[in-house]
Amino acid sequence: MYCSKCGSTIASNTAFCPVCGAAVQPAVALAPAGAPAGTITAPIAAGETSPHWIPPVTRTYGGFWLRFVAHMIDGFLLGVVALAVLLPLFILTGLGATLHGLNRDNPPDPAIVAALASSIGLLIGGSLILGWLYSGYFESSEWQGTVGKKVMNLVVTDLQGNRISFARASGRYFAKLISGLIPFGIGYILAGITEKKQALHDMIAGCLVLRS
Repeated sequence: MYCSKCGSTIASNTAFCPVCGAAVQPAVALAPAGAPAGTITAPIAAGETSPHWIPPVTRTYGGFWLRFVAHMIDGFLLGVVALAVLLPLFILTGLGATLHGLNRDNPPDPAIVAALASSIGLLIGGSLILGWLYSGYFESSEWQGTVGKKVMNLVVTDLQGNRISFARASGRYFAKLISGLIPFGIGYILAGITEKKQALHDMIAGCLVLRS
């Protein structure tokens, strides 16, 4: 089977060419001359015809700036949700009043320090879990992307252009932690300079971000 755009050999069950990103469509056989009206013929596999006989239908890769705007939208939404959930807990537990009552002249109570450290740990852990469930659910759903990606007309797929599973979406999310450890944001900047516009976490999870 051949890609209709670049002519590369691809698997028969592939939705998009892994080389150029072009959508793969089967060729349809024309009804023979003299056939009765309404005759339906079986489709011909794309590999049985010249790839250049099929008009190319392409989906381009999502670039760095589109993804950056989508990330900002998602970050704002998650921030609002986190604030709505955590602020009442912060007030109800009395942690805010405790912090306000700390005296610079006296050493803090070890119990207060432990409570503060636990609260920070819960805040970080809760944020990670919230982001994981948000990204994993939406990227593996029919939307194939978070709300931010939906707004920017982006979808997350595997290397064949197919919808990804929740497990792969989860792997992509946690791989972002590795991208974040690379100095100067290079793990993310790769989305603007690599051939398939893949960030480091996309490469690790075997994913593409395409424009829908």
